[in-house]
Amino acid sequence: MTLRLKIVEHIAEIDRDAWNALGVAAYPFLRHEFLAALEAEGCLGERYGWLPRHLALWNDDGQLVGAAPLYLKFNSYGEFVFDWAWADAYARQGLEYYPKLVSASPYTPATGPKLLTHPNAPEGTATGLIAAGQELAEQMGVSSLHWLFTLPHETEALEDIGLMRRVGCQFHWENQGYADFEAFLATLSSGKRKNIRKERRRVVEAGVTFRLLDGHTATPEDWRIFHHFYESTFDKRGGIPTLSLGFFESLARSLPDGVLLVMADHDAHPVAAAFCLVGENTLYGRHWGCSEFFDNLHFEACYYQGLDFCIQRGLQRFEPGAQGEHKVARGFLPTETLSAHWVADPRFREAIAKHLDYERAGMQDYINEMQTRSPYRVTDTR
Repeated sequence: MTLRLKIVEHIAEIDRDAWNALGVAAYPFLRHEFLAALEAEGCLGERYGWLPRHLALWNDDGQLVGAAPLYLKFNSYGEFVFDWAWADAYARQGLEYYPKLVSASPYTPATGPKLLTHPNAPEGTATGLIAAGQELAEQMGVSSLHWLFTLPHETEALEDIGLMRRVGCQFHWENQGYADFEAFLATLSSGKRKNIRKERRRVVEAGVTFRLLDGHTATPEDWRIFHHFYESTFDKRGGIPTLSLGFFESLARSLPDGVLLVMADHDAHPVAAAFCLVGENTLYGRHWGCSEFFDNLHFEACYYQGLDFCIQRGLQRFEPGAQGEHKVARGFLPTETLSAHWVADPRFREAIAKHLDYERAGMQDYINEMQTRSPYRVTDTR
């Protein structure tokens, strides 16, 4: 059976159900609704340096059997696998690092499949997607091709054809079948358990209450207020708030059960909010903002409310986002993340490969060190 490849510049050209049938149901940030909202609501394009170049494979019967989210990039913003030093090295040699090609979910540092295949896809479909990405990179003359936050078996397949593996670290929480939040706390050391209780108590004593909303229950005003908080966070840090109000409103309509808005109120007025995505088995923490400071409110809104939500819903994992060693004391343990990279220039490819050898060793040492700080009691078998 022959497969027909098309480079798709607007995901709306692909049927929603056909894309979602490619094994992305468990990953809200890879669903058609999410990627389409980014494109339709002004979050991508030339303004932000993300131009869709999705790979799509159809069989002889016109069925979509494989795809990969792919973007032509003119910067490294919103990727969370940092290659600024690589770009600087190119610039010092008078070479152009941009544009490059990136397979990722924009602005989303979360592991999920990039080689999307239908359950009935013929053998070799994933390999065909890898080859198609490589051929496109060479045809376009870009400096490099990057597959970010890949699954382990995808990383191995990409390594098998010569791409360079890169290792990162995030801090994730695993649900051990806890009956409630207190059952989770019981697995922690006495000091860590007391600290979490103290942090939560201070939020309660400050008079802050919480509303957990989804796409069904959050009102347009709730989304407007949250988006103001979201933008204020970037304003304070000097960043760029790329996600529009329309994007969040679109997700609320198209994936009402896939969003979680943790709204914090004080004196009947919203003072902070945290936004999460809800997957099949995992909660993904994404964005936070506030208008007033309350001691430990960030920890409560972004971590403890999410942990409680996972326990009540029976979700297996909570991935609260990139970086943050402070998460360890709150039950999140170091977890390896993966990516794979192709660099066109053989001189830079050799230099980067050597760098990644050292980086992987250093990252493993870092993960081991963070593991020694585990807050869980020694008697716990995890």
